Amino acid sequence: MKPAGEVATAREDRSTASDASGAGRKESTVGQPFVGNPRMTCRGVNVYYSQTHAVRDVSLDIGRNQVIAMIGPSGCGKSTFIRCFNRMNDTIEGCRVSGKILLDGQDIYARNVDVVPLRAQVGMVFQKPNPFPKSIYDNVAYGPKIHGLARTRSELDEIVETSLRKAGLWEEVKDQLSHPGTSLSGGQQQRLCIARTIAVGPEVILMDEPCSALDPIATGKIEELIDDLRRQYSIVIVTHSMQQAARVSQRTAYFHLGDLIEVGHTEQVFTAPRHKLTQDYITGRFG
Repeated sequence: MKPAGEVATAREDRSTASDASGAGRKESTVGQPFVGNPRMTCRGVNVYYSQTHAVRDVSLDIGRNQVIAMIGPSGCGKSTFIRCFNRMNDTIEGCRVSGKILLDGQDIYARNVDVVPLRAQVGMVFQKPNPFPKSIYDNVAYGPKIHGLARTRSELDEIVETSLRKAGLWEEVKDQLSHPGTSLSGGQQQRLCIARTIAVGPEVILMDEPCSALDPIATGKIEELIDDLRRQYSIVIVTHSMQQAARVSQRTAYFHLGDLIEVGHTEQVFTAPRHKLTQDYITGRFG
């Protein structure tokens, strides 16, 4: 069963993707979509929902130890695109993906790829916090248990503590690890979900509007956490907040009607966009 946040964004992308199918010629990407020594490489990626062309011939690299923000109007394909990175679109009936996506040089869509370890390597944090109906401890321990990452209880305890510390949550919950994860505040639940993602040792963390359901204080904590985490992980964040993109990312990619319009250093994209569509979106003329 897909988390509610994933279902919502899938529907949103699908509803406006119908516009993309009739949007005319494909817009060429401007800027710097490629980087040296990328963690992930995407070339000619297309996503279809039955006959609807939702993401159109996107080529982009995900750099190591940096945050790339995906911005653009609702339904432009950015959430659909990042769900290709860990093959979450496989769970959507009628969805088809073409093109190449490599993780550390390996084709993640090759027939011999097991999606279970792939989704540990490329973890995902959804729009709405979705802790399991388990204790705080068991939420974090669940992944390491099923992936066989801990041989003893002490090793599992260490993974749980380390993951909660990296998520900035340990000091707040260390005396209540047996309490339900759902008993935490919304911001704490989202950090618990991030700890759960970290616990299985990912290389890439995908964040699909992780702060949209949070208040400004909780949002600030998540943004500080993202900045800390990028030192160890590659992070892709989808956000409707241009201010958030400017605060947390080093690179920004702008999508419009299924096309990747512009990619570049975040400061450049926001202060001197090269494409008129990017400029119109950033200045509030549409979107």
